[in-house]
Amino acid sequence: MSKNIQMTAAKREGSGKGTAREVRRNNLVPAVIYGDSKTPVSISLEVKPLTTEYHKGHLLTTLCDLNVAGEKHLVIARDVQLDPVTDKVLHVDFLRVTSKTSLRVEVPVHFTGHEECPAFKSGATLTVIHHEITLLCPANAIPEEFTIDLTGMEMGHSIKLSDLKLPSGVKAGVPEPEAYTIATLSAPRVVEEVEATPAADAAAPAAAGDAKAAPAADAKKDEKK
Repeated sequence: MSKNIQMTAAKREGSGKGTAREVRRNNLVPAVIYGDSKTPVSISLEVKPLTTEYHKGHLLTTLCDLNVAGEKHLVIARDVQLDPVTDKVLHVDFLRVTSKTSLRVEVPVHFTGHEECPAFKSGATLTVIHHEITLLCPANAIPEEFTIDLTGMEMGHSIKLSDLKLPSGVKAGVPEPEAYTIATLSAPRVVEEVEATPAADAAAPAAAGDAKAAPAADAKKDEKK
């Protein structure tokens, strides 16, 4: 579990696309805090610190201590809207959380132990099917990432979600974790090339010559008629 993100925001009045555009013109990012059966709060954040946290890759899986005009909110980003061309952060939805809040999150996976993996020594290829795994977690116990050790794994081994040791209170977010394949160690594909033999090379021009001669022979038959 990672340390909470610290950010500061200001309250903003109004809503709608016009207000949001005005906020962006002032080099701020519009956002909203909702949830916990409380009235939503419209806020704005500075572009640089928010963008920095987003590009770290953990904004959607890390709790945030959000200071809004001196009032603390424990939140987590649930949706980040990006500009389709520039990838700039345009809007963020923050969800209020408590110790009782349970969240469905996508947690990244990484792999180690390549040098001690027998499959790699035999030329295996690691095919990663899911770079992130779906989990149900208490809001205050979201894993930052999972590291899968490939040491000792043989060719043909499949790594399932059920193989991972999940922290206390964390559950698989899919119905059948034993069938949820994260990655496989498979043999590399072998592409067979058929080499042309000298006999085949000689036969090809001959066949082409016969094909050209046939129309000429037919033409002579027609002349005799």
